[in-house]
Amino acid sequence: MQQILSEKSLLKFMLLDDHESVLNGTIAILKKNYPSAEFNSATNASDAFDKIINYQPDLLIMDLSIPEKMDMVSRVDTGIQLIKGLMDNYSHLNLLIQSAHLKTLVRIRPSIDNHKGGFTVADKSLPASEMLTRVDWALQGLTHTKDIQGIQSGLEVKLEWLKVLNLAFGEGLQDKAIAENMCISERMVRHYWSKLQDALNIYPEAGKNIRIQTEIKARSVGLID
Repeated sequence: MQQILSEKSLLKFMLLDDHESVLNGTIAILKKNYPSAEFNSATNASDAFDKIINYQPDLLIMDLSIPEKMDMVSRVDTGIQLIKGLMDNYSHLNLLIQSAHLKTLVRIRPSIDNHKGGFTVADKSLPASEMLTRVDWALQGLTHTKDIQGIQSGLEVKLEWLKVLNLAFGEGLQDKAIAENMCISERMVRHYWSKLQDALNIYPEAGKNIRIQTEIKARSVGLID
């Protein structure tokens, strides 16, 4: 299949990573397998979004931990939001997510499930041959997410639950402040906690703080950084 794909006239690859050495290394590997392909790259989300609109690549290969703009701090959530926006607006875009933070993709599982283009993942530690296999799969329009623990376990979370998690453990807010921030009642905040803990299979245990257990589990499955 690699040979068939490499013979396609002028495949266009878009690569996004905040490390120039990674970009250059990945492009070098791809050029050996797709010698007639065209390549474009970006190091931040804003630049990448503009280039994708104009370039219309056959495949986007991107990291998750990226900055919003040049000279800004790289954050996993920036990559997550870019992927979600791209999938919502370009339903047939083929993507390969090459990152050490794959588990965080569980946050946008519904978007991944509904995406019509290819969607594959590859940990950055994978050998080049395996990465190229994921490239081929994505170009064929296949979905491969078995490396994402939360997705394979059937974990589903709502945006409201993620908001509560980030306000509680990212900004250190208590339930009252969370309720004010989200313009809901404290009772609804507690309801969200209950639903989230049920999804994570966390229940009250004697001698254990359920909020701490929730934070630990949420981090372990990638719901929060």
